[in-house]
Amino acid sequence: MCDDGNVSAPGLDELLSDLEAEQVDLDRIVSTPGVDWKRPTPAPGWTVADQISHLAFFDERAALALTDPDAFSRDTEQLMAARRDVSVDRGRTLSGTDLTLAWRHSQRHLLEAARRADPTRRVPWYGPAMSVRSCLTARLMETWAHGQDVVDALGLERVGTDRLRNVAHIAVGARAYALSINGRPSDDRPVRVELTAPSGATWEWGPVDATGGRVCGAALDFCLVAVQRRHRDDVVLEIEGDGAEAWMEVAQAFAGPPGRGRTASG
Repeated sequence: MCDDGNVSAPGLDELLSDLEAEQVDLDRIVSTPGVDWKRPTPAPGWTVADQISHLAFFDERAALALTDPDAFSRDTEQLMAARRDVSVDRGRTLSGTDLTLAWRHSQRHLLEAARRADPTRRVPWYGPAMSVRSCLTARLMETWAHGQDVVDALGLERVGTDRLRNVAHIAVGARAYALSINGRPSDDRPVRVELTAPSGATWEWGPVDATGGRVCGAALDFCLVAVQRRHRDDVVLEIEGDGAEAWMEVAQAFAGPPGRGRTASG
């Protein structure tokens, strides 16, 4: 925690440990005997296999961006030329066992590349370049979010962990982006975010007297909305102020075009 009470970003070693733990947790789920890899997930048109294939694909691209920016640039040109989502292709040709092994290889490559990377450098990506820390936080967020699709498809319950601090942190930082990409007016007013961590700790961002409003509740609920795996009406969040309301209508922790989100269960 910072002296002002706001949550600080974790150190790089801690972030790497959190990313690896998140990967191991999802690996344990999909490695359970009898998993139906072809089962549809809440993401339209995507199966469990597609979700893991997508993670493996972009873990590999993140490792490439960390180790060979020029090769990443060439790969990006080819990816854009394809004009379709090729990240799911491998998962549609491999068995579940082979896909898991391929994903594990991608995980190891990413973690090794991150440990060797200069933490002060900028890492190219499909939008603006970012720090090594932001790159890894994004991979953790993606692993957790796509993992949620998997557990929802399989009808499992997943207990939140304090690794969610990373997801919440990137979501809070992406507020301006979420408004912009969804065509909403920019809003420079701060929003206060107060979350209860799975461990019972309190995580806070923004000033106590934030003029844009505040969002309070369980970190798990906030993160599920921020990665668009739950509709805000299906969680328990206290949202006050027009700035906070506008943000939480389109909250988006991930890069790319506006997400489809989830419809309310009611």
